[in-house]
Amino acid sequence: MAVKTRREKRIIRHKRIRKKVFGTAERPRMAFFKSLNNLYVQIIDDEKGHTLVSASTIDKDFTEKYGIKGGKNIEIAKKLGEFIAEKALAKGIENVVFDRGGFIYHGKVKAFADAAREKGLKF
Repeated sequence: MAVKTRREKRIIRHKRIRKKVFGTAERPRMAFFKSLNNLYVQIIDDEKGHTLVSASTIDKDFTEKYGIKGGKNIEIAKKLGEFIAEKALAKGIENVVFDRGGFIYHGKVKAFADAAREKGLKF
């Protein structure tokens, strides 16, 4: 049995989670992803296959509001959580299902989720 890398293990976790997590129109899925340099989040209606709201650390609205271009530390994750919650609430989305994308619920993922909850998203 070959040794799996951290990335391969994350992908396995993500596939396992995606079998269970499904977003509907009433309760869409909030998918979180972190790349090497940036953070991304989408709120998705899986029944229709449409993205309802999206945000990232390189999004023009986000960079103008917070004066930050790119990056992915814990403070930026908190601000992204607040930003996506404001955008979702403006579109009438209050309840979501959180898809952490196979990432461990710690650090940036936890900071993002806590900030989104504080701004009014329920998950």
